[in-house]
Amino acid sequence: MNKKIQILSILFLGISSVAFSQIKEEKLVLNKKREPEVKKIEKKKTSVETIKNYPPEEKSQTPVKYTITDVPAVSDFKTSTIQGEDVAPKFDGTAQNNYFQFGMGNYGKILVDGNISKTLENKFEVGADVHVLSTNGLKKEYDWKSGQTSANIGAFLNSYGEKGKFNINAEYGLDNYNYYGIYAMQPTGELDLKQKVNQFKVNGYYDFYSNEILNDVRVKSSFLKDHFDAQENQVSILANFSKHAVELGKSGINLNADLGVGLDAVKTDFAIRDKNSSNFFNTSLTPKVTFRKGDSYLMLGSSFSFLNAKNSNDQLEQQKNNKTYWFPQAEFQFAAAKEFKFYGGVDGGLKLNTYGDMLQTNPFILSDQFLKPTETKYHFYVGLRGDIDETLKYDFSAGYGKMRDIMFFKGNGLFDNTSVERSAYNFANTFSAVYDDGNVSDIKGSVQYFPLANLILDAELRFTKYDLKNYDNIYNVPLFNASIGAKYTMLDKKLLLGFKGIFASDRTTNSFAIEGIGNPVIYQSTENTNDKVGGYADLNLSAEYKIHKNFSVFALGNNLLSSKYQTYKGYKVLGAQILGGVKITF
Repeated sequence: MNKKIQILSILFLGISSVAFSQIKEEKLVLNKKREPEVKKIEKKKTSVETIKNYPPEEKSQTPVKYTITDVPAVSDFKTSTIQGEDVAPKFDGTAQNNYFQFGMGNYGKILVDGNISKTLENKFEVGADVHVLSTNGLKKEYDWKSGQTSANIGAFLNSYGEKGKFNINAEYGLDNYNYYGIYAMQPTGELDLKQKVNQFKVNGYYDFYSNEILNDVRVKSSFLKDHFDAQENQVSILANFSKHAVELGKSGINLNADLGVGLDAVKTDFAIRDKNSSNFFNTSLTPKVTFRKGDSYLMLGSSFSFLNAKNSNDQLEQQKNNKTYWFPQAEFQFAAAKEFKFYGGVDGGLKLNTYGDMLQTNPFILSDQFLKPTETKYHFYVGLRGDIDETLKYDFSAGYGKMRDIMFFKGNGLFDNTSVERSAYNFANTFSAVYDDGNVSDIKGSVQYFPLANLILDAELRFTKYDLKNYDNIYNVPLFNASIGAKYTMLDKKLLLGFKGIFASDRTTNSFAIEGIGNPVIYQSTENTNDKVGGYADLNLSAEYKIHKNFSVFALGNNLLSSKYQTYKGYKVLGAQILGGVKITF
């Protein structure tokens, strides 16, 4: 398997590559424009015909026009984690490909953000991007360190040829933080709770302007290492073949045919506790045919996965699993009018759970995980979406599915009941992935409202209920979460105001009560399998005023209700945060 990954890595570096799943695949868009949070633009991943927007060389002097595919409103605002996520305001329609901004705030918060790019001859564009955010953490809440520093540094290259668009970028990411969520013990003195994750990503992407035969090719890679010597390497290749806009007689119906061919290889090794090791090699085929007339369509397809999996640790000999999966893929849309489009379908798939993905969801997991893929056997859904007078866009749907090996996080207790000198992860302050089969029901919706030319309102909600086979409740997953937002420009677009409120219901978790007895001390722990972590409301405001075309001042307010709620048991977030700074464009 190692040889397979090495061969794939060499192929990847020789062609171009696309970063791992955490990198936005369309990050390098035309002009490196930073899109506003409320209205996202992306290439819709179905076999429905899409008009590509990259002009060939002979048309490069004409204005570029885009076809926008509306997707559910998703905001770049994030909860006020201890990491101090910033919510930077951006001007609509203003290119942000050459700028530098710096800000400071309470909790020792420092923000450094910048981007520079230059267009060379032959339509080559090169550039670099840097983003650094640091905070001292909650010094008044904890006797030990709870600070965090995160940094992302990247470089990119774009090229626009006669037949297609090519881009490649490389990015280095650093997360340096602490396992500070100690709730069941009261240790004293200086504690070493450090965790540090380094990740290097490279991504490449080639998209042909036409949808004839070879549509696009994506290659991804990721190389991760943490403070406890866990290592994870991943290579992924995806090629999409297509033949679009085939007219079926004089019926007005067009036929689109698509075939996706993918390959994923992941190798993960941990160096502490059970020293888990996993090796996945997965190939997939996704054929689809779509019959389309106007805005109505019917898509029929399937998805096939061929998985070779190996797992081992110090407790178990190597386990091998070779399995073939089949998943249904179908979707219809009946467009009664542009205001009312009814849709529904069924899908499924196999998700390779990786250490890198887990860290994005829960950075406080133990650096030793047993990794298994999650299988969605099927997921049925129906919904209604539409666009009313280009003023109100909405999308509501409900679904039901059956899954195997649903992954969620369970709290760990003490690993050693007698040790005085404890490791950073040995205070009942980490989490491990557990898996269970079950059914999932979901309801979700999003709305975008444009009452004025300079005002955008958005809202989204999601209700997700799991019915598990072995667990009474799924741990650390809220039943309900929602957000509302607004963006308003004033004074001839010199002043930009933003608001985002994020809400979540409480969640069930397990927890531990720990008591030390005897001399030397022996710790006894009692597990509560039905503890609760409270819900929260996180309100955020942003403002930016353009004093000069090249100079702006900005202010950000996060978690303005100053609620030090917990995202995971023991891990309080920063309270009310105020950050101010300056931005220079050039």
